[in-house]
Parts: sequence; C-alpha cells; structure tokens
Amino acid sequence: MLDRAEALNALREERFDVVVVGGGVTGAGVALDAASRGYSVALVERFDYASGTSSRSSKLVHGGLRYLASFDVGLVREALLERRINARLAPHLVTPLPLVVAEVGPHRPDRMTGVGLNLYDVLAVDRRGSRRRRRGDEVDRGWSPDRHRTLDAHEVIEHVPALEGQDPTGGWLFYDCQTDDSRLVLTVLQEAERFGAVCLNHVEVRELRERDGRAEGVEVEDGLSGERFAIRAANVVNATGVWADRLRPAELRDEAEVPVIRPSRGTHITLPTDKLPLRSGAIVPSGGGRFMFALPWLGRTLVGTTDNELDTRDLDHVPAPDEDIAYILDGINGFFGTSLTPDDVSGAYAGVRPLIASGDPKRSVDISRRAELYETSSGMLTITGGKLTTWRRMAKQTVDRLVERDGRNALCRTEQLPLGQPIDALRLPHVPGTNDAARAQLAARYGSVARDVLALAAERPELARPIVDDGPVDIMAEAVHAVRVEHARDLADVLLRRTRLGLTAARSLTADGGAVARSVATVIASDLGWDAEGVDAAVDRFLDVARKEGLVPASGAAVGSPGSPPAGKA
Repeated sequence: MLDRAEALNALREERFDVVVVGGGVTGAGVALDAASRGYSVALVERFDYASGTSSRSSKLVHGGLRYLASFDVGLVREALLERRINARLAPHLVTPLPLVVAEVGPHRPDRMTGVGLNLYDVLAVDRRGSRRRRRGDEVDRGWSPDRHRTLDAHEVIEHVPALEGQDPTGGWLFYDCQTDDSRLVLTVLQEAERFGAVCLNHVEVRELRERDGRAEGVEVEDGLSGERFAIRAANVVNATGVWADRLRPAELRDEAEVPVIRPSRGTHITLPTDKLPLRSGAIVPSGGGRFMFALPWLGRTLVGTTDNELDTRDLDHVPAPDEDIAYILDGINGFFGTSLTPDDVSGAYAGVRPLIASGDPKRSVDISRRAELYETSSGMLTITGGKLTTWRRMAKQTVDRLVERDGRNALCRTEQLPLGQPIDALRLPHVPGTNDAARAQLAARYGSVARDVLALAAERPELARPIVDDGPVDIMAEAVHAVRVEHARDLADVLLRRTRLGLTAARSLTADGGAVARSVATVIASDLGWDAEGVDAAVDRFLDVARKEGLVPASGAAVGSPGSPPAGKA
C-alpha cells in the first residue's frame, strides 16, 4: 500500500471526487467501486482497517439459511449470488466450506430442514450465467456448490470427528463459503489503491465541511501525530456501519425516513482442534430453536454466534462477556458430549452488527439484515446494515447513487475485478524454517504476495519461525510485512487483523506478561521507531486491548445447562 507519509500528503494537497469515511468492508468496497469507475477517492479510518465489525464476523460468506425460516427469500437469493461472485473474484480468500446438519440423540432436524436445503440449492443457481452460456458468451467459471445430500452415520463422523462418541444416525451435507474477513478487507483496499484511491488508517473524521449547506469534504485528525487538516471532496460517503449515526448525528436522527441503527453483539470463541476436531463445519443446536456454527478455521475450531441487542453507546471495545461464552460452551457440550470450560478457550471476541430498526415492534431484529442507503440534507450518503457477504452489492448501490446524481455514465465493474492474485502453495519457495502448513496459509492469506513475505524470511532467518508454538502457523515475517506494506502501526493491528493470532491464540499471546507479544514488538520495533520504552508501551497497549475486548475468557466462569440462553438474549 502507499507509504503513509505519501498518503498523508495526498490527502492534504489533493481534491477528491469522493471521500469515504470508514475502513471496513463496506467502505473498502465503495472505494474500489468508485475508483474503478473513474472517481478520485480518499478513504480514512479512525482506528485500523477492519477494526470494527469487519474483523469480528463468523468468517462466513453465505446466503443465510436461517432467513428462509422467516420467508426472506429475496435476502437469501441476493446473498447467494454475491457468495458466488466473491468466490470467483478471490478464490484464495473465499473458499467452499461443507457444512453438516447431523441427527444426534434428541437433535433430529425435521422435514422442513430438507425443504429449506432444497430451496437453498434452487436460490443459489445463477440464471444469468445460464443465459450467457445459451448466448455463447464467456462462461462464468466461478465456484458453484454441489446440491445438498444426505449422509449416513459413518459419513457424519468423517466430516465431524467430534461427534464420534455421540452415535449420530445420519444427517445432511450442504455448502457455503468461508473467508478471513479482515484479510478480505485489506485485499479490497489494495485493489482500490491500484485504481488510484488513497487510503489511510488512524485518521479520524472530526466534522463535516460544508459550503451553502452542502458537504464538501471532512475535517480530520491524524491519530499518530495529532495534526488536523481538511480533506476536500465533492461527495462524502459515511460507511462506518454501526457507528454511522456518530457522524453528524443531528442530521441523521432528525430527518424523516432515516432508520435507526440497533447494534447487536455476536460473540465467538476459538478452541484448539484437539478439543473439538472438525473436517467440515457443523450446525450446533443451542436451544430455543436457535443454532450456532462450529467451523474449522486457521487451525482452530471457531464457534458462534450469539445475538444480543446492545444499549451501550461505547462500541469501540465490546468484550466477549462471560455469559455469552458460557452459552456457547453449553451448546457445544450438550451437542458433542464434551466437558469444555473457559480454560479450554484459546481466544474469544465479540462483534457488533449494524441491524436496522424497521419501526414495527412485531419484527425481530434478526430479520433486519438488509442494507440501507440514505441521503441527508447535506448531500452526505450513508450506507449501513447488510452483512459481510453483500459488501460488493452495498458498494454498488452507493456508487450508483453518486453516478446518478452526478449525471455520469459509469457502469459498475466490480463483478469482474479480481481481488488479489491466487497462487498455488506448491509454487512458493521453500524457505528454511517454514513448513507446508505455513506456506499453504500464506498462499491463502496473501495470494501471490506470499512470495514477498517469504522473501523477508529468507533474508532474516529469525522471521521464518512461527510466532506462537501451540498450533497457529503465522510466521514472524508477516509482522514485518504488515508494518512495511499494510499500514499496521501497533501490535493490535498486527496480531488482531494482519495475522489473526489475537483471536486464535490470545491465551498464548498474553501469557507471562505478554512475552510472545513482546517478541513481535521487538521484531517490528526498528520499522516503527520504537526504543525499549516504546516496546514496553506497545506491549502494555496490546494487553489493555486484550483485557477490554475479553480476548481471554476468565477462568472458572460458570457453564450451565445445555441450551440456556444468556441474559438479554434477543
């Protein structure tokens, strides 16, 4: 990505067609869409890219099978088409994931499960692609899922070894996709830069700039230097998700027909694979007609999510609460016959989703996952709601409105723009100290850029070693690459969003006063200008983030009866 000093200078000196506020997946998508249509684009993020909702999802690019129960067929159809597009544009980042609905003990899915899976298959068919093929146009060679099918007991155990002692009688197998959400955001931003966008993190918008009542840019503050300056732009897009009503709140709240954002917290945990071994994902009943996902992810087992409305205004550091973790563990233990406790958890996190209040008290917040675009009196466009899977469609909706009001003739191109360049892990160099698993993860995370990461490890052998010793294969060279190339400015940037160790190995990172985190800080210190005191301060900041966000669950937290929802369950 563009050097930080160069990016700051460009933001100060240039005048842009569009300034995007928010560096999550939606903002990144708007930047890419607008830049690829010929707009000059600036994007700023007050903390780190993807530091909010976009790094704290369930890591699924999916249609949302559960929304069929509420007959929201249009939402599912839209997401399934976007799933296909994502898998085609970024095949290294968005990969097929088999999922199992198992028949175990009292957990026996009814006939409607099969009906729902049949409908899911039908909705996933891209009829536009069929028409193109009939016309003889270029064939869409993107991923297309197999139809769902039934499994016998032996096949269920092959896919979900953790169920071996539970005597499953059968089940269903269907497909969705999985991703590394923050890496997807970074890849979209890098593609936006390729089309000329200027992107920078740790730059906070302080106020909207106006002339004659119309927005003409933003006043910002560099979070590292404290400098304040103006970014001049003809259009302002607010893509801050659950924080959207923090930018010009009076303008957003006082105007008619602007929906209310109702934050919802979703908690997840990660477990060592030997505690809950999976080869495919599993649907886990969690009581009250709800279910969770248990998924293999980055050498761990990822389980979640809860869905609780939040009434707090402090959304910057939302912890994974003890009651949510107990609820998740209850569901796992009841379904898999395990006896897992908070001490078995390798990491935990909570994400806040921007759900949209419909104004109808009879509708659940679960239903309102559609994106909302609205234009207020200053001309500012605000895009919020939606979900990870539909980021490209939300960006298209936003830039289509810009094009319409500017009177331009500029069609959306993002359906055809590759995101990164995939590479076969077998084609990566064998750098001493790395293994096949590390190279496979590098290929999946960076695509062809993995060569650059391995080049660092070849130059400095100490960078080839894994950051932690208990499973995850992230290597030290990734930390240096994150700082030099990907705008990482602190340990949390490196450990939570460039690598994902803050989620998959939080217990290891924070043990012994943060000894592992300190080893990473020492490696990147020279690039960030840290002396010994700077390293100490960086470790303290990371441990403070870990505490505020509940990355390591408290030992001995109570785990109740299976399926008991936490207090305040939505």
